[in-house]
Amino acid sequence: MNIKNTTIAFLLLLSIPLFSQEVAESKGIVVLENNLSYLDSIKKTFVKDEMASCVDSLWTKELTSLDLYNDITSDIENINIDEKVDYELPTELLKSRLEAMNAKSPFRIEYNPSLENVIKSYLKYRKKSFEKLMAISDYYFPMFEEAFAQKNVPLEIKYLAVVESALNPRAVSRVGATGLWQFMYQTGKQYNLKVDSFIDERSDPLKSTAAAAQYMSNMYTIFGDWELVLASYNSGPGNVSKAIRRSGGKQNYWNIRKNLPKETQGYVPAFLATMYLYEYHNEHGIRPDKAIVQRFETDTILMKKQMSFKQVSDLLDVPVSQLQLLNPAYKLNVIPFYQDENHYLRLPIEKIALFTSNEDKIYAYVQHELDGREKPFQNSRAIVSKAENADGTTQTITLTKTKYYKVKKGDNLGSIANKYNVAVSTLKKWNRLRSNTIAYGKSLKIISTETIVKVIKKEPKVAPISRETILENQRIASMKLKIKKEVKSDTLSTNNSSFYLVQKGDNLNSIAEKNNVSIAEIKEWNHLTGSTIQLGKSLQIAPNVEEVKEAVVLVTAEPVELKDIEYTVKKGDNLFAVSKKFGTSVEDLKKWNNLKNLNITVGSALIVAKDEVAITTDNATASSFKKKENYSKASNKGIDYYVKKGDSLYSISKKYPGVSVSDLKKWNDIRGEGIKPGMKLKING
Repeated sequence: MNIKNTTIAFLLLLSIPLFSQEVAESKGIVVLENNLSYLDSIKKTFVKDEMASCVDSLWTKELTSLDLYNDITSDIENINIDEKVDYELPTELLKSRLEAMNAKSPFRIEYNPSLENVIKSYLKYRKKSFEKLMAISDYYFPMFEEAFAQKNVPLEIKYLAVVESALNPRAVSRVGATGLWQFMYQTGKQYNLKVDSFIDERSDPLKSTAAAAQYMSNMYTIFGDWELVLASYNSGPGNVSKAIRRSGGKQNYWNIRKNLPKETQGYVPAFLATMYLYEYHNEHGIRPDKAIVQRFETDTILMKKQMSFKQVSDLLDVPVSQLQLLNPAYKLNVIPFYQDENHYLRLPIEKIALFTSNEDKIYAYVQHELDGREKPFQNSRAIVSKAENADGTTQTITLTKTKYYKVKKGDNLGSIANKYNVAVSTLKKWNRLRSNTIAYGKSLKIISTETIVKVIKKEPKVAPISRETILENQRIASMKLKIKKEVKSDTLSTNNSSFYLVQKGDNLNSIAEKNNVSIAEIKEWNHLTGSTIQLGKSLQIAPNVEEVKEAVVLVTAEPVELKDIEYTVKKGDNLFAVSKKFGTSVEDLKKWNNLKNLNITVGSALIVAKDEVAITTDNATASSFKKKENYSKASNKGIDYYVKKGDSLYSISKKYPGVSVSDLKKWNDIRGEGIKPGMKLKING
C-alpha cells in the first residue's frame, strides 16, 4: 500500500512541470527578444567571404607559447657537451651523415665527440620539441631564405633562429634580447629597428630577419669564417677577437672554444645539432606537426585608424592568439596610427577580402568604441549617442556591467583573461593585483560593456502657419462669414478601425511604443485586466473618434493690416531703455533703423517693431504696443483644436498668434506638459 501511494505521489510531481508548461502556452506568454548589440549589428551587415577559416586556435596559442624558448635556452646554457649521452646512434653512421652535410654547406661540419653528445642529447630529450619547431619553421623558413639569399648569407643560418628564440618572435631573454634573432636594444637601433611604446621591430619577422642578414654579412667581412660569425652573433665580435688572441691566433671555432664565454661554447654545437635533426628527422622517427598557416596564406592591410587586436578579433572572428602570431611587433596588442608612418595588419588571406569589403563599417565601429570610452569627470554608467540618417535617428546606448568570476582549480590569469577577451594587465588593474598569482576561490571583478542600438523613425514635420494664411483668416473674419469646417484628427485618431495583429515576440510595451500610445490605453480599449496577450490576437490601438463636424464662427473684426511700429525718441531715452520698453533687442533696433552706433537723436522716429498689427495712436507706447496680443487672442476666440501626432503645447501655441503655453494650460485645465493625439483643446476659451 505504501509503495502504491509513493508511486502516485511521484507521478503527480512529474506532471506538475508539464501542466505548468501547457498553462503557459495557453496564456500565450510572449518572450522578450534580446536587444541586438552594436557589434552584432555591424557584423550582420558584413559582406561575407565564402572561404572558411582553417585556423586552429590551440595551435596558434602553442606557437606564441614561451615554453619551447625556455627549454632550448636552458639546454644551451646548462648542457655539458663533454658528457657522454647513452643513445643508440653508431658513431660511424653519424660521421658519414656529417660528411654528407659538409659537402652541401659552406660551414665546416666535422665530427667531434662534443657535437656527437649534443646531437644524442637532443634526440633523447627533445624529439617532441623539434616536432613542434618543424611545424613552426614551415611558416618562417621561406621568409628567412629569401632575406639571406639577397645578402649572400648561407641559407643554413635559418636554423640559428631555432637556437636563438625557438622561432618565437616575442621571446625576450633575461638580459633584454628580443625577437626571433634576439637583438639587444642598441644593436637593434644600429640596424634601424624601431622601438617605441607601441612597436618593437625587433619582433617583426621581416625587418628583424633583414637586420640579421646584414649583421651576418658584416661579421663575415671581418672574420671570414661562418662558425666564428655565429660565435660573434652570440657573444659579440669583441669576445671572439679576445678568444683568438688567447688561443695564439688560431681561427677555428673548435680550437678557440675553451676561451669563449660559457654560453657560446655550447652555441655552435647546438646550431649544428639542430641542422642535423632537421636534415635526418625521418631517419630518427621525428614526425613534424602539421603547419596550419603558411606564409603565402597571409597578406597585409594598410591601417587607417588605430585598432586593438580584440576589436579585430571581434569583428573578423580571428583568435587574438593568431593575431599575436602574425603581428608580433605590436607590443600592446594595438595597431597604432601615425600620420607620418604606415602600419600594416597581417591577416589570413581569407580575412583580407572580408576586411576590405567592409572597411568603412569596421572603422565606424572603432570610432563608436572610441566615442563610448569614459571621459574625464563622466560619472554616468550609460553613454548615449545619436546619429542622424535618412531613415531616422540611430540611438546607441553603451552600458557598463560588472560581474565576478570565482577562481577555480587550475585557473591562472592568462586563461581567465582569454576567457573574457581582455588583457592580463587589464584584469590586474580591475582587481588591484600586483603579481600574477591568484588564490583558489578568490572572486575576480570582470568589467564588460554592452552597446544597444535603437532606430527612431523620423516623423513628418508640421509646417508652421504662414503670414498669408493669417491675413486670409482675418479677411474672412471681416466679411462676417460663417464657415462650416470639417475637423479631422491625424491618421492615428481618425481611423475608426485601427487595429494591430499580435505577432511573435510582441508584448504590450513594444506594441505601445510602436503606435505611440500608453499601455493603460491599450488595456482600456481592449478591456484587458492583465499584461498577457495571445499570438494572433487583434488589438485596438486607437480610440473610436467620430468625425466631428463643427461650425466654426469666426468673430467679427475690423479689417487689419500689418505695419512697422514707430516710436518718437524723447529726452533721456537711449537704445537700451527703448529696447527694454518694447521688448526688442538693441541689435534689432540698430538693424531696423540703419544705426551704426548707439547714438539716437531726440525727436527722431525709431522703428521698434516689424510687421505688427497697426495701432490707432499718435505715437507708440509700451502699453498700446502690447494691445496686439489682445487683438490676436480675440481673433482666435471659439476655436477648437484636435491634437495631432507629434504636437506639443509649445508647437500649438505658435500656430495661434498671441497664445502662450500658459494660456493653453489655463483654458484646458492642463497641469503638466502631457497631451495625446485626438485630444480636444480650446483656443481662447
